[in-house]
Amino acid sequence: MATRRFRTDNRAVDALYDRLSATDLQPLWELTGLLTPEPVVGAVPYRWSGEDLRALGEASGELVPVERGGDRRVLACCNPGLDGAPYAVPTLWAAVQYLRAGEVAPAHRHTPAALRFITQGQGVWTLVDGDPVHMSEGDLVLTPSWTFHEHHNPSSEAMTWMDVLDLPIVAALGAVFFEDGPTDEASTATAPRSMSESWYGGGPGLVPVAGPSAPGSRSPLLAYRWADTDRALATQLKASGRGVAVIRFADPVRGGDVMPTLRCEMHRVESGRRTDRTRQTGGRVACILHGTGSIAIGGETFDIGPGDILAIPSWSPWDVQAETELDLFSTSDAPVLEALGLMRHDAVDAADLVAVP
Repeated sequence: MATRRFRTDNRAVDALYDRLSATDLQPLWELTGLLTPEPVVGAVPYRWSGEDLRALGEASGELVPVERGGDRRVLACCNPGLDGAPYAVPTLWAAVQYLRAGEVAPAHRHTPAALRFITQGQGVWTLVDGDPVHMSEGDLVLTPSWTFHEHHNPSSEAMTWMDVLDLPIVAALGAVFFEDGPTDEASTATAPRSMSESWYGGGPGLVPVAGPSAPGSRSPLLAYRWADTDRALATQLKASGRGVAVIRFADPVRGGDVMPTLRCEMHRVESGRRTDRTRQTGGRVACILHGTGSIAIGGETFDIGPGDILAIPSWSPWDVQAETELDLFSTSDAPVLEALGLMRHDAVDAADLVAVP
């Protein structure tokens, strides 16, 4: 596409504009919208229905085989504000993956980091660099950057989960690499407990003194189990008495985020309670695990239920109203914003915005 050619009635300046365009330059004094009082974001608040996602996953399972060349049966969330790009928000890919009973998805690896949040079912195994990790409803499973990963379902039931990747960030940095695994067949290995959990899943504050070296930029623990998450949320609710609990999934060795580009949190809202209304820079993807209610994002309000996936664009105020006790998982690009000194977070009180220091 040719560089834009600006025009003016001043003949000398217009001739300059012709030369600038021919040299692929643009005059800043003619450009608008580059620096704005607040973020201008293309993505819009949006909800993908859990019922639709399950039904379309099942339909895809009937029609589309899992094999090399199309080795993942994945339905990508496309935010209507992003001109057809397969991204939920500008910095995050979100999708649902559906694996039928007896199916295997062969190994590959890529530089974008991925996570799996299990919304329905159990019985699938994912191998991360050969370490078998069992997946069940409510679990968070990590696939860090450039780790080989493959899936197999030895159970008698199909299974659905949400994938979130930092693919748009890595693509914007020109750093996407992909490689197929060494064979065309996925491993069907299982284990009573993954090696990552055996070494690093001992409990809060407990890490091995000697053992495999922990990777320097992400959590060495690959699975965060729902039983532990559920217990932490229930304990926090009881201790605070606030009716709302939020926990962050952390690297058990260094205490930071589970991956350098992705922050993962779990929110629980008791029946009849509402969260504070907040906004922050950076995109967020949320998924409802249990419960019903509504979520207000920007100027939109959506009814929500199990399996729903939600796009929360940067700087969009949002809050949740629980009809029944509601569990909401969220992923954001907050570690990237914090590393770059671009994170801002506000509490929104009615029509007034109060900055949180």
